[in-house]
Amino acid sequence: MEQLALQLTNGLAVGGIYALIALGYTMVYGVLKLINFAHSDLFTLGAYLGFTLLASKLLTGMGAFWGTIILAMMVMGMIAIVGALLDRVAYRPLRESPRLSAVVSALGASIFLQNAIMLVYGARYQVYPQDILPRMAMDIMGVQVPLVRVLVLCISLAMMAGLYFFIQRTRIGTAIRAAAIDQGAARLMGIDVNRVILIVFMVGPALGGAAGLLVGLYYGQINFAMGWGYGLKAFTAAILGGIGNIPGAMIGGLLLGVIESLGAAYVSLAYKDAIAFMVLILILIFRPTGLLGERVAEKV
Repeated sequence: MEQLALQLTNGLAVGGIYALIALGYTMVYGVLKLINFAHSDLFTLGAYLGFTLLASKLLTGMGAFWGTIILAMMVMGMIAIVGALLDRVAYRPLRESPRLSAVVSALGASIFLQNAIMLVYGARYQVYPQDILPRMAMDIMGVQVPLVRVLVLCISLAMMAGLYFFIQRTRIGTAIRAAAIDQGAARLMGIDVNRVILIVFMVGPALGGAAGLLVGLYYGQINFAMGWGYGLKAFTAAILGGIGNIPGAMIGGLLLGVIESLGAAYVSLAYKDAIAFMVLILILIFRPTGLLGERVAEKV
């Protein structure tokens, strides 16, 4: 039972990271019906910006909890700015062009960001400073769970809850939901759709950047190409929950993380990815729109 509890907490922590990245994919798809391939590289950039801030010793003496919170807010703010610039440079000029043009632009932006990170930081793995989070464990119902795992899970859940409240309970969130349903009707109601899209390109990448920071804190090392693997898993999580569905992306990410963790522990570490994708295939066979269904507008 202790081993099962440890694997479940590990799966939930990793799944929380997948969910944060998946939310960036699903928000952009929900509004623009576009897969933002550069999102995974913004996630990587967030990890490297977190590494830079930690290496600069700016947060020394703030404590593990508050130091991590402030670090996450700083990384999210910087990645949000990069996301806004990405929308302005790579996507907005192609807003009225065929959708394939935006897809090609997204691929180009992804290649540019990945190579820029490699040129600035180098191709070798970078090791996160370990002094911000003490390597200790918490006793949870008799199970010794690493503190970093608890912190990663709590931050992920808090961000997901904050995003859900933002989308469901604020005027801007209402505008985002309206633009996702019908952009033409949203414009007729006085909603600035370009502003809504800009906000989406800030909020989604900010969550992805926070996920990159959490990966660095959790695993202790990062590399410039890690966005590909995490992006693929997050995109899988978004499809698993229902692409375009924000709660679906959250559930899909957490579920995928748990499946991976249990598969690695009780079947084989070498087959953990195969097990996760097999579960995805089975779910999509019986429910093609994902667990919670794809959010699409009903045209009448």
